[in-house]
Amino acid sequence: MSAKKTMVSDDIKKAAMALRKQRPAYAEILEFYEQVFVAQEICKNQIDIAPIEISDEIRSVKAREKFPLIDISEFRIDMHAATDLFTIICQIATSSTERLATSAQKLLGALDADLDSKTLFSNLLNPNDTRIQAVAKKLNIETNILTFVTYSSVKPALTLCAEQLSMYLDKEDPWQKGYCPICGSPPVLSMLDGEGERSLICSFCWYNWPVKRIFCPFCDLHDSKTFHYFFSKEEKEYRVYTCESCNRYIKTIDSRKIDRIAYPPLEQVVTLHLDMQARQKGFKSDLRLYI
Repeated sequence: MSAKKTMVSDDIKKAAMALRKQRPAYAEILEFYEQVFVAQEICKNQIDIAPIEISDEIRSVKAREKFPLIDISEFRIDMHAATDLFTIICQIATSSTERLATSAQKLLGALDADLDSKTLFSNLLNPNDTRIQAVAKKLNIETNILTFVTYSSVKPALTLCAEQLSMYLDKEDPWQKGYCPICGSPPVLSMLDGEGERSLICSFCWYNWPVKRIFCPFCDLHDSKTFHYFFSKEEKEYRVYTCESCNRYIKTIDSRKIDRIAYPPLEQVVTLHLDMQARQKGFKSDLRLYI
């Protein structure tokens, strides 16, 4: 089933239910992420942001030079909707593991006092900004937990912006780069569909774009001798592509081998063991969007 299919809350719930049956070891973490992803979908339907406009001249230059349409800092966020979602995610986390629950309770308490969620959202769109780390230190919580809650709160706006911006992409000149054509971020997953067509999914705005079957999205090497993959006979729907040139890896979902609803963010969650295997083999990834 294609990752390009628009998902609704019921689809996410069905996808999570199917994965819990297949992978009971992930039941607890799936329960948490299912609630977060459903909340994000509901939030996305309530967002009110004006589309980002790009002139024909700028679009032409960016297409020619292979620049993404926007910089991460240019994403638009519905601050009110994101703040509401921030609270909801914290409330979900209070019923999760002790580690998450403790941090979530501190965040909820801080929201009622001096925590400015809008500033956090703005900080997230500026990767070199260190204020999120400073806030985490002040609240005595892990930086990656605060970053996760902050990112998860704005993700609906990011995906909506990406959908709106996709109209500016040249359909006659497909994007064949390993970085996102919308925001320039690296991919978090790849997909195999239909007759084996491959696509990549952005790690930040989750835009999905088609690419060539054999190449490394991280170093752009098109050499089958250095780009390989491994998989398990028990999990034929998953592959991990590795590059001997840059020592990076990317997990791949082969939708042709799946007879259930495939929701990529959930597939990313239930394949954390593949990340461990790849790293044990000496390959690396800088992505940390999950906790």
